[in-house]
Amino acid sequence: MKKSTLIILIVGVGIGIVAYKLLWTVAQPKIEHRVAQIRLTDNEKAANGPLPGNVSLYAKELAAQRKIPTPGYYSSLNGAEISDAERSGIFPAATFLGSWDGSNKVYAWRSEDEYPGVSYINNRKPGELYIVGGEFPTLADPKQVGPYIAKADATTGKQIWRTYVDNANVSGRWIGNANLNILENGNIAFAWANIILLLDGDTGLILKKNTLPAGEAPIKDVNFKHMTIAPDRTIIMKDQTRPVGETGQGTMAIMDGLKKGYPWPNSHLVAVNPDTLEVLHDIPLPEPCVSPHIITTFNGRICIYIGMAKSLRRYFWDPATRKLSADESWVIHPMKEGQSAATAPTLVGDWVAVQLNGGGSETVASSVAIANQADAKNVKIIFPFGDLKKGEWSFCPPKCGADPENDMIYSADMGIGKVAGIKLDPDTGEMKTAFVLDDMSNTFQPLIGPKDQRVLLLTHMKKNLPNEPVKLAFGTENYKEQLTWRDALTGRILAQSDFFEPLTINSLTPPGFGGRVYFPTAVGRKFYVLQVMPADTKE
Repeated sequence: MKKSTLIILIVGVGIGIVAYKLLWTVAQPKIEHRVAQIRLTDNEKAANGPLPGNVSLYAKELAAQRKIPTPGYYSSLNGAEISDAERSGIFPAATFLGSWDGSNKVYAWRSEDEYPGVSYINNRKPGELYIVGGEFPTLADPKQVGPYIAKADATTGKQIWRTYVDNANVSGRWIGNANLNILENGNIAFAWANIILLLDGDTGLILKKNTLPAGEAPIKDVNFKHMTIAPDRTIIMKDQTRPVGETGQGTMAIMDGLKKGYPWPNSHLVAVNPDTLEVLHDIPLPEPCVSPHIITTFNGRICIYIGMAKSLRRYFWDPATRKLSADESWVIHPMKEGQSAATAPTLVGDWVAVQLNGGGSETVASSVAIANQADAKNVKIIFPFGDLKKGEWSFCPPKCGADPENDMIYSADMGIGKVAGIKLDPDTGEMKTAFVLDDMSNTFQPLIGPKDQRVLLLTHMKKNLPNEPVKLAFGTENYKEQLTWRDALTGRILAQSDFFEPLTINSLTPPGFGGRVYFPTAVGRKFYVLQVMPADTKE
């Protein structure tokens, strides 16, 4: 080969390499963007980035929320795990940005950072988001490292800090779901197993720690998930118990242990000082209690209503004597033979409502029972879905939702795939089914917005294999889930999201500032930020 030809060839190759690099530099981001787009849902493609919501509403929503008394809790849209000490699930200061009468469009975006085992999400100030995770095992990650509490940017989901408090693989403790509550001073009270902590809400620094008495249950089988704050700021705690002999992790280990016939120890009720974490008083409970309690005042006394394995009971907390006590005059047994545990109670005016079949049933349909606060003998029961058909499975893990201002109660039975709206006569306690939806959901039913335009948030599960039994799909995470916004009085759909990875079991979809809603998914290891807008809004 001639020298000149060789030089031309070398120069040509050099130019080609340079051109390739230049073109690849331009093309690579486009290709990567296209590949990323393939993995996105239509809701995410429409948003194409983080969702700040309507920022002009932040101050207005915060001001409206601060007019709603939430003693003991930080005054925010959802400073408590589910809105307040009564766990009402009503967020009147939250905004629905969509059209009430026209068509709507849903936008979605995933958190920038991953949060394995993400369960609960709370707001403090606008822009601040607090997350609990690491305590919900999935098939892909059955040995979760946690629990942990994280602080994140409320728009992007980018982590600001993360504080791990345990690692069950090392400690050997049973780790179940753990609630997240923000105290009046902005710090976080957090409990798991038999341990309670105070964390600095700004830095995540652990400020104080104490252990909680568990009564008759072995320490390795207790989970003090249930934390609610009384009007005098005292923290009232109650534990879930795992059947003795069961070694599985996560809250669902309770059901696994019961299926094996293991003995189920009773729960324990504890009062704790919110500043020092000193245990002020504790008493044993007569039954196991799977679901959280609620706190309210009645006739000038602080009342604690607790749904148990076989009954619904009332307890008192006396700030003067610093003592817990049982109200032996207020005990009801609402279960029919074949039904299972009562879920967390719900207050509806003068009535206390509970959802039955919290542990599932293959023989008897689910029901909602209400008892009058002034007279435990005044009990009414409704079966909103009728009788259970042969081969069906009734399963109602969430508490029944309610809207006392509109005299409505909501019942979700995941097993049969239906949700009911129930109209209550507040004077007589009589209940009538207002509507029934074909909607499979195992989580709470939050309500947002003002009384005259209240919006019901319902998730909707869709099995990947339509003919697969619900129980099997549920146990293998073989389904997807969406969020729907509905007219709370009729069940009419106002907007519905795409289907995402399953919502974390025992979690909920809390509202955020500026019209946003959060959707945590342990299976997807992240959370979604969702926002509704009228479909004719210019993009």
